Amino acid sequence: MNIFHIVGARPNFMKVAPVLNALRERQNVVRGNVQNSVHNLVQTLVHTGQHYDVNMSDVFFQQLGIPAPDVNLAVGSGSHARQTAEIMIRLEPVVLERQPDIALVYGDVNSTVATALVCAKLGVSVGHVEAGLRSFDRTMPEEINRLVTDQLADLLFTPSEDADENLRKEGISSDKIFRIGNVMIDSLVRLLPAALPTAVPIKTDGLPERYALVTLHRPANVDDNVRLKGILESLLEVNQDLAVVFPAHPRTRKRIDDFGLNAGQLRLLDPLPYVDFLGLQSRATVVITDSGGIQEETSYLGVPCLTLRENTERPITVSMGTNVLVGHDREKLRVELARVLSGKAKKGTVPPLWDGHAGERIADILVTRFSGAQKDALARHLNPCACP
Repeated sequence: MNIFHIVGARPNFMKVAPVLNALRERQNVVRGNVQNSVHNLVQTLVHTGQHYDVNMSDVFFQQLGIPAPDVNLAVGSGSHARQTAEIMIRLEPVVLERQPDIALVYGDVNSTVATALVCAKLGVSVGHVEAGLRSFDRTMPEEINRLVTDQLADLLFTPSEDADENLRKEGISSDKIFRIGNVMIDSLVRLLPAALPTAVPIKTDGLPERYALVTLHRPANVDDNVRLKGILESLLEVNQDLAVVFPAHPRTRKRIDDFGLNAGQLRLLDPLPYVDFLGLQSRATVVITDSGGIQEETSYLGVPCLTLRENTERPITVSMGTNVLVGHDREKLRVELARVLSGKAKKGTVPPLWDGHAGERIADILVTRFSGAQKDALARHLNPCACP
């Protein structure tokens, strides 16, 4: 069994690690009544090189225990069209040469949709980890990537019930859909002990006891001069009541410099390795972000999250978690921040199956599917949470 894992951007690394490790553990193992002898299992890790800054890529591989990529396409940055096309051009000969049984794609970045297109046309099965998420906002490039990838995928691994429902409404057959939980939470659970205050001192001078942690990278927020200026002004207001710690994505810092904007007294940091960032996140008074993954992590951690977006592809973080959408409404941001500071922040619960074992569920499904086990054994024994 030859499995390709395709990663390209920083969030993919947290998602691929649990699956890689779970498959490695399942070599030559018998589980229950199902034989999972996969001594011939070959895993190939392909890094497209969408993110190539050391702090954005290499350190993540080290901290997550991911082996060095077998293939690095070294695509780099570019427009959506150029980057997607370049990934397809460079990936196709690798697929033709190595002949994988299935390619696993993660999340909603350009690598995800590019791989799905290449493999679907070559007749190679595609598995989408984090399938079914929808913002219903087609102005977001990631939404287009999600829609196309899910239509092409053969196995769709979803994190929550709303994702299952989205796929069924789009005509995806239920026997392709498997609710397995959230693989990124697997990495969080494993690495959280190392990120606790007693374990990892954060390398910032004079970090206050209470602070707002900020991340910002969405093109809709950082590529528009007026909008980015408004967000920075809002953060400067926040900073009057609560220190703002802002590990700035390279794209965001470049835009701040290009537009000549004032970041004032905000504590701008370089991008942090995952464990360091997780430590900051776990101790934050509040997180202000436009990231999808951070909405999930804060919900698990029980940290209040204010999202600078009008919508989210992860509505379960709003309905069950700690997430509040504030959009670009400065008054709403003020009101919600005041609620946090007064101890009245939204309380959330951890969604079902966000338990640190999602990667194991994916591994069991793949091993059984590609070892020729009976389909009913797959549904009954290995994946009791599969959609009916």
